[in-house]
Amino acid sequence: MTDSSNDPLVIAGVEYTSRLLAGTGKYKDMDETRQAIEASGAEIITIAIRRTNIGQNPGEENILDVLPPEKYTILPNTAGCYTAKDAVRTCMLARELLDGHQLCKLEVLGDEKTLYPDMPATMDAAEILVKDGFQVMVYMNDDPILAKRLAEMGCVAVMPLAAPIGSGLGVRNPHNIRFIVEEATVPILVDAGVGTASDAAVAMELGVDGVLMNTAIAAANKPVLMAAAMNKAVKAGREAWLAGRMPRKAYASASSPETGLID
Repeated sequence: MTDSSNDPLVIAGVEYTSRLLAGTGKYKDMDETRQAIEASGAEIITIAIRRTNIGQNPGEENILDVLPPEKYTILPNTAGCYTAKDAVRTCMLARELLDGHQLCKLEVLGDEKTLYPDMPATMDAAEILVKDGFQVMVYMNDDPILAKRLAEMGCVAVMPLAAPIGSGLGVRNPHNIRFIVEEATVPILVDAGVGTASDAAVAMELGVDGVLMNTAIAAANKPVLMAAAMNKAVKAGREAWLAGRMPRKAYASASSPETGLID
């Protein structure tokens, strides 16, 4: 059996045991945030720089006091950015605040209703950031061709959506996710749209390298309990993919031997 310690997630040359990446928004307070992140088992946590204080607002509560960089890999993200220029500027601010930290999650949104990525702007921003030395993990739609282009550009991970951000609809287009996985040269992580533990397991069973989630945990009735469930679901989905599921069949097939039957 392949356990998680022998099957690490590798992003930008760094190994991680957990394949669940967790967001830090929408919790009722910092204590609930801390408890949920701990229960999720996440080692990479993403923080919206435009909405969360990591030192840019002196005197305000700093999330890094609760989730310290010594314990977690901080993944600053550009949530709330609608232009390539704003996204690049946000990543540069995060790098300055985090003492030269190069890892970032790029997202450039197209509109406020769907929160779908603006892919031309995303491509422009990714090119600028990669050339400037950033290790870019990029949020995108489920387009296999663009996923390939972003990997070729130098992004360290490609993150297709499962469904719109915060929708909880689960994986809407598993076929495209599978196409992306089949052609992958960098880690593929499903980002956005997971609603419950079964959604996370389904995503992992498609062969993706990990799942990033926030609302699915934070908006649950019991976020800490849901975080623990997601932790288990991601592990179960990964093991199921490694094991290889049985073929689907149109007709029944007896599970017990048919020899030696009583006449």
